[in-house]
Amino acid sequence: MERLNVLGSALYFAAHPDDENTKLISYLASERKVRTAYLSLTRGDGGQNLIGTEQGIELGLIRTQELLQARKIDGGEQYFSSAFDFGFSKTYDETFNFWQKQEVLREAVWLIRKLQPDVIITRFPPDERGGHGHHQASAILAHEAFVAAADPKIFPEQLNEVEPWQAKRLLWNTASFMRLQGDDSNRLRIDIGQYNPLLGKSYGELSAISRSQHKSQGFGSASSNGISLETFENVAGTKATEDLFDDIDLSWNRIPQSETVQLTIQKLLSSFDANKPQRSIPQLVTIWHEIQKLEDGYWKERKRKEVENIMLACAGIKVESLTPRLRWVEQEPINFQTEIIVRNPDVHVELLGINENKIGQTLPTNETTTFEQVLPPTNITQPYWLRKPYTQGRFDVDPENFGYPMSRDLPVAHIHVNLAGIPIHIKTPIQYRYVDPVRGEVHEYVEIAPAVTATIDVNNLLVQQGERKTLQVTFQKHGNTHAETQVDIHLSSTGWKISPEKLTLSFPNEQNILSKTIEITNVDAGQKEGILSFTANGKRLKDVREITYNHIPRQTWFPDAVTKLSPISLVNPVKRVGYIMGAGDLIPEALRNIGTAVDLLDVAKINSSVLQQYDAVVFGIRALNVRTNITQKLPLIYDYIREGGVVLMQYNVNSRLQEEHFSPKPAPFTITRTRVTEEDANVKFTDPIDPVLNYPNKITHEDFDGWVQERGLYFAENIDPNYRTPLAMGDKNEPQHNGALLLYRMGKGKFVYTSLSFFRQLPAGVPGANRLFVNLLAKEK
Repeated sequence: MERLNVLGSALYFAAHPDDENTKLISYLASERKVRTAYLSLTRGDGGQNLIGTEQGIELGLIRTQELLQARKIDGGEQYFSSAFDFGFSKTYDETFNFWQKQEVLREAVWLIRKLQPDVIITRFPPDERGGHGHHQASAILAHEAFVAAADPKIFPEQLNEVEPWQAKRLLWNTASFMRLQGDDSNRLRIDIGQYNPLLGKSYGELSAISRSQHKSQGFGSASSNGISLETFENVAGTKATEDLFDDIDLSWNRIPQSETVQLTIQKLLSSFDANKPQRSIPQLVTIWHEIQKLEDGYWKERKRKEVENIMLACAGIKVESLTPRLRWVEQEPINFQTEIIVRNPDVHVELLGINENKIGQTLPTNETTTFEQVLPPTNITQPYWLRKPYTQGRFDVDPENFGYPMSRDLPVAHIHVNLAGIPIHIKTPIQYRYVDPVRGEVHEYVEIAPAVTATIDVNNLLVQQGERKTLQVTFQKHGNTHAETQVDIHLSSTGWKISPEKLTLSFPNEQNILSKTIEITNVDAGQKEGILSFTANGKRLKDVREITYNHIPRQTWFPDAVTKLSPISLVNPVKRVGYIMGAGDLIPEALRNIGTAVDLLDVAKINSSVLQQYDAVVFGIRALNVRTNITQKLPLIYDYIREGGVVLMQYNVNSRLQEEHFSPKPAPFTITRTRVTEEDANVKFTDPIDPVLNYPNKITHEDFDGWVQERGLYFAENIDPNYRTPLAMGDKNEPQHNGALLLYRMGKGKFVYTSLSFFRQLPAGVPGANRLFVNLLAKEK
C-alpha cells in the first residue's frame, strides 16, 4: 500500500547472473519502494557449474531460474537481452563482435523505453577496471542506451509501442573489488543498511538470502546488519549530490490532476487494519476510480494494476489452475481445473469467466470452488530464446520477446472476476501440483512435448577409421497414440555408414519407451564430421531434457536429437580410471566413449588397495575446492604415484581451497586467475620431445584445432623447476603462459596438473583434446 504513493523506478544494468547488487535492489524495492529491475545481458551460459554437470545452454536455463528466485526475495524484476555468454572475454571489442552490439543495444533501448527508469545504475566501469570484457561491454551499452532511448531517430520502429525516454541520470555503482580511480570525494554515498520492520529483516539479510539463490555459482552469502554505505559515480545526466533520486519527484505530483489520488491513498494507509484487510476494499475502489480519471500513461496503468493486486490480497483471494499430469502433447487439448477461494468475510466476488468461458457465479466465503476447463491445443513449451538456431554470441529472439525472462506463451488461465464492482483480470500459469514426501507441496510448470522424442546415449561419438560403434537411442512416446511411427535416420556427410537406415516404432500397450541400437561405421570419413539425426512424418525428432534442482522449478526443453560423429586416430592403453568428482563435469562419460572404463570414487573409501586397481586417478574440476575430506587422502594418493600410478588433477580456483599446499613436495606452484580465453589461441610446444607429446599418440598443432570456448583457466604460476611445462599459450597481444600443463615424475609414477579446459573439450568431442588427455593418463616409459 505504501508503494502506491511512490512513482519512481530504477534499472540496474550488468552482464551476468550474480553481477547485480542484491542489497541495493532490496533497498530500492522495499525501502524506497520504487519499481526496481535488473537487466542481465546474458543468462550466464558460459560459466562453470558447482552443483551439477550442466554446461552451456542448460547452465543458462539454471541461472535464469536462480535469478528469478533471487528477485522473488529482494523484490526486483528480472530481464535479459539476447546476448549469449560465450565465456570469459578480456576486451569489450571481442565481446561486441560476438554479441552483435547493435542488436543488443536495440533491446536495451527497448527495455528503457518500456520501463521508463528514472535512474540507471551500472555495476561496472567501461574500461579495464571492470575486468571481464562482458562487464566492460555492459557499461558501454548502458551509456549508449541511456542516450539512444531519448532519441526518436534511433530505433524509430519501436515508437509504435513505446515512447522515447530520457532517464534523469546514469550512475556507476562502484565496489571494493574494482580498482577505484579518480576523486573519491566527488562520489555519492548512501546508507542502505536499514532494517525493515514490516519484513522483519535488514536489507543486508534480504540480500544474503537473495544472493544465496545463485547456487550453481557457489555464492552462498552471510547476512549483514547495520550501516552499509554504497558509492556511486555519475556517468551521465544530472549529477546527484544527496540522493539517487535528487531532483526527481517520486510522488503523484508528477501526474497532472492526481491530487485526489494521493490524498485518498494517505487515508487508506492511516486507516488500514491488518487484522481485517477487507475493510480497506471500499477505499481501494475509490482509488481505482480516481486513477481511471487520469490521462492514459505509464503510471496510470502501473498503479491501476497495483491497486487491483492489493484488492485481491485484502479479499484473501487465492487462485490456482492445475492439471492432472505434468506433461501433455503438442496439439492436444489440456484439461485443467481452476480452484478459487475467497478467504476473508464480507467480500462480494463474482466469477465472470475463465478464458473464453462465461460463468457469472458469486463465490462463497472460505469455500474452494472448482471449475473444469479445457485449453485449446498448443505448441511445445520451448524456451523462446531456443526456438531458432543461435550463434556463438547471440540468441535469435523475436522483438515481441525482448527482455522477458521466460516464454510469454506458456499455458495460462485467464480468470475474470468482479470484486466490489471492479473488473479484475487474473493471469495464472497452469501447473501440475503434487506432494513430495520431503519437499511437501510442489508446483511445476506444465510441459507440452512432441508426440515422440529420441534420446541418444552419446552426444559426440569419436570413431576411428574402419571402427564400428553402437549408439543406444531411447524413443519415448508422450501421447496416447498406438499407431506405428516410421523414423528415417540421416547422416550429413559421406564416409560414414549407419545401420539400419530406417526404424519402425511400435509401442506395446502400456509401454511408452523403446530402446533401439544403431551401428555407426567410419568407412572413410577422413576429416569429415557427420551429424546423425532422425525424422518422422517429415519433422526432425527432438530430445527431451529435464533439469531438476530443489531450489528452482523443474525445467524441460527439447533440443534436436542429434549426435556429432568425429573421426579420430587414437591409441588408448588406459583401460581403467578412478575418478574423484569435483564440482561436476562430463569427463567420465567422455572417457567411456573412447574405451576407458571409469569408476567414480567415494573419497571416504579411498585406500591403497582401491587405488592399485587403476591405471590412473583423475581429479574432477575444482575437486580441491568442494571435497571437504580430500586432504586427508592426498598422502595415500601421492604414495600411489610413487609406486607407479598416474594422477591427473584438473584446475582448481585459488579461493576456498581445502588444502593450500596440495602440490607434491618439493614441487610447489601457485594458482592464479590467468586464463587463455581464445579457443584458437596459438599453442607453442616448448619441448617437442617431451613424452607427453609423443606417447602413445603423437601430438601436433592440429590437435588444438576445433577447441571450444577457451584454452584454459586459472593457470599455475611460480612453478617449481622440477615440473615439466611442455606447452605455452597466450591470447593475442599477451605474453605466453606456461602454466596450462605441469608434469612431475614422482618415483615410478607421474603427477599431472592441468588448467586446460578438458571439461569442455572432451564432452564436446574434440578429437585432439581426447588424444592429449589419453597421453596425460598413460604411464611414461
